[in-house]
Amino acid sequence: MKAADVELSTRHSEAVVNRKHKRVSRVMWRDFIWAYLMIAPLMLGLLIFYIWPVFQTFYFSFTTWGDFGTYQWSGLNNYQQLLHDPDLLGALTNTLIYTVLAVPGSIAVSIVVAVLLNQKIRGVGLYRTLFFLPAVTMPAAIAMVWKWLYNGDYGLINYILSLVHIHGPRWISDPHLALYSLILVAIWGSIGSNMVLFLAGLQSISSVYYEAAALDGANRFQTFFRITLPLLSPTIFFQTVVSMISAFQMFDLLFLMFEGSSNLVVNSTQTVVYLFYENAFQLNNKGYAAAIAVLLFVIILGVTIVQFQLQKRWVHYA
Repeated sequence: MKAADVELSTRHSEAVVNRKHKRVSRVMWRDFIWAYLMIAPLMLGLLIFYIWPVFQTFYFSFTTWGDFGTYQWSGLNNYQQLLHDPDLLGALTNTLIYTVLAVPGSIAVSIVVAVLLNQKIRGVGLYRTLFFLPAVTMPAAIAMVWKWLYNGDYGLINYILSLVHIHGPRWISDPHLALYSLILVAIWGSIGSNMVLFLAGLQSISSVYYEAAALDGANRFQTFFRITLPLLSPTIFFQTVVSMISAFQMFDLLFLMFEGSSNLVVNSTQTVVYLFYENAFQLNNKGYAAAIAVLLFVIILGVTIVQFQLQKRWVHYA
């Protein structure tokens, strides 16, 4: 009887465990369904507006477009054209110059501004707001204001220079200066958004490090380069990656400031995305434009991978 009772009790326990397991499985399955139902609209939007266009662009890069939206398969013709297109070489050069100068410049200036505005000074909230205003200003308004400032005849910059008997150049109509004038505007416009992230990074650094450095007799420059920059490096790395991706896709300010300018100015400032726009929407050469977009995607992907590999050498995670 005792053995039978033990066997019966064991079977009963197994039955109870199985029922609980089935009940938990049903609950987990129900939660699984509801979770995916909640994110279904977002996933659908990503699929329609982001993922599908990527594959569609890749397919169109192997086609040649005619009138009325007709196209036919052309194989690698567009990519062969890329190798012999002087306009693409010029656009890549301009994009590289813009990226190399604008990204480090904006990061460096933003770090300095963030450090200064992280101090306990009167009216610091007002100063932070003023520096952040360009980040929430429409690009069209920024372009209009800077076109007036840069105007060679009645612009404010040249007027101020004339007060000290300096003849100002034609900032946006001189092919040799137009790109660098655009870079200055880009740096100015990016200070606000970068500053907010760097301020958050600075305020997350414990004051213990600075107190220990003060006890060791470190001055401000030593504290900045030995403590602030290393502990701020994760934020710098993140913002560098994002800023570099944005720089490779530069278009809006370029279009708004130089559209309608002379061909020399346009060619001296033309970026890869502007060349894509020109082929896709002005020349109706959408197949070649898609090949340009694929090339830009590969370049950005490669640069980002290199950045993630190099960050192991200089980014310090506390």
